[in-house]
Amino acid sequence: MTGFKHGGQAIVDSLQLHGVNRTYVVPGESYLSVLDGLYNADIQTIVCRHESACTYMADAHGKFTGQPGIAMVTRGPGAAQAYTGIHTAWQDGVPLILFVGLIPVADRQRESFQEFDPNQWFGSQCKRVLILDEVSRASEIVAKAFHAALEGRPGPVVVGLPEDIIKQEFHGQLHPVIPIAEGAVSNDKLDIIVNALSTAKKPLIFVGGQNWTTETSAQLTKFAEDNAIPVIHDWRASDRVAFDSPAHAGYLGYGRSDDCAALIKDADIVLMISTVLGDVASDGYTLRQSFDKPNYIVNLDTSLRGHSGSVTEHIVASPISFIKAISQASLASSDSRKSWFNHCHEQQRKDCAFPKMLVTTDNAEQANTDQTYASMTLVMKELVKILPKDAVYSFGAGNHCLWAQKFLPTHIFPSQLSSRNGAMGYSVPAGIAAALESPERLSIVVTGDGEFMMNEAELSTSTRYDAPVLIVLMDNQQFGTIRQHQEAHYPDRVSGTQLQNPDFAALANAFGAHGIRIDNNKDIATSVTDALRIVTKERKTVLLHVITDPDELTP
Repeated sequence: MTGFKHGGQAIVDSLQLHGVNRTYVVPGESYLSVLDGLYNADIQTIVCRHESACTYMADAHGKFTGQPGIAMVTRGPGAAQAYTGIHTAWQDGVPLILFVGLIPVADRQRESFQEFDPNQWFGSQCKRVLILDEVSRASEIVAKAFHAALEGRPGPVVVGLPEDIIKQEFHGQLHPVIPIAEGAVSNDKLDIIVNALSTAKKPLIFVGGQNWTTETSAQLTKFAEDNAIPVIHDWRASDRVAFDSPAHAGYLGYGRSDDCAALIKDADIVLMISTVLGDVASDGYTLRQSFDKPNYIVNLDTSLRGHSGSVTEHIVASPISFIKAISQASLASSDSRKSWFNHCHEQQRKDCAFPKMLVTTDNAEQANTDQTYASMTLVMKELVKILPKDAVYSFGAGNHCLWAQKFLPTHIFPSQLSSRNGAMGYSVPAGIAAALESPERLSIVVTGDGEFMMNEAELSTSTRYDAPVLIVLMDNQQFGTIRQHQEAHYPDRVSGTQLQNPDFAALANAFGAHGIRIDNNKDIATSVTDALRIVTKERKTVLLHVITDPDELTP
């Protein structure tokens, strides 16, 4: 049929029109027409091994690029297993579009094979659920999905594709890209913010969320340094201001230090950019909840969903437009502000410093020869010594994340990818997405034995698509975070948290990666150096299997 274009092809053509260069899929017979459309498309199709990994990669792509990550799965069980990634993108406010193949229209409401209702399943956890019921609207649906994913507070969108509809012939033109409003900052609103920062003795900028760029991050850093205003980061969003910048004041959320909590409490004003003071950052709605504490909020979300505490002023603008505007302003110098600025950075450097160790890699030869564990802290210390400044770090959920959050330095945006909803299995897929998008940068994955085993099959995705990552796997034979909570509430009654693990280094080798086992401190330096060489020079995924003491639950 010369000139025949089915609905699946129109969807793929529309993805190309929107600049999509990669999609993450787990194939299914319900959307074969879209897979057919991808056959000759200038879009790389990454075939994943599990639907949760597929949507995690799309989420990481959204965080890393600012553009919607594209995931594709089949109906019923496929959609169910992708749900975790949708929840992750929803709570993080990340642009993501999940295309789900559906049953034929005539089979609806008959309990047909793998039937489910996308609106009921996903309606509470995404910005829109769009169902393609007319092939003529295929391109329009894609354009609306992109607009919904990006406008205001970004988030996931689910697009349902009935199997029979996408097989039909598509007539018409492709729908053009719908522009996204970035918001704006009026002069009077800008004056309010500048005056508040100028008169404050202890101002603090609190940053996170989406809609950032490398340039915007650099502009904020310069503005903060020039005007002596410390910047504190939201949980798992510590890459907006460089780790070693004098403006960097640490991060809030789980694993934060008491010093950081004191900053948000003691600041006389807080300027929040692209984030809000939510549950995690406020320590369960306890920090900065008094309504006499001034909070100035710059956020495209007109609802300020998730915010707790006062709202003194709300400017509806993206970080891009706001920081560009305020960068032109200059604040009067202030000795008190300068003293506060230095204090904030000093405590951040103290919090992130490596502790003095009784056994270090330098004197490990004299350590007990019966040692059967390696120190995760020493692994991080050796890694930081030789890391390139543009390394990208990915981690999921669990106590192992504390080592990544605390010690791994972020120098440019974006360089930290993680899940703020506590989703396990995120780390490896996210690291692969970063390696695919920026192969010139080193992708580091920090994971635990429990977290890793939830998506370990994606090692095959890493090797197949030449997306090498350096994985640091902390093996303490348990779900460490839950064990820690258990010890706090039910001391000496460990139950339901212990694991029996495989030889992870051997498992990595079986997938075509390179596994290295570390079970003592004296081998750390050599192993880390070898791992970095193999990843960067041989472009091969390396897994450092670090055997740690089960009682070493935090750094």
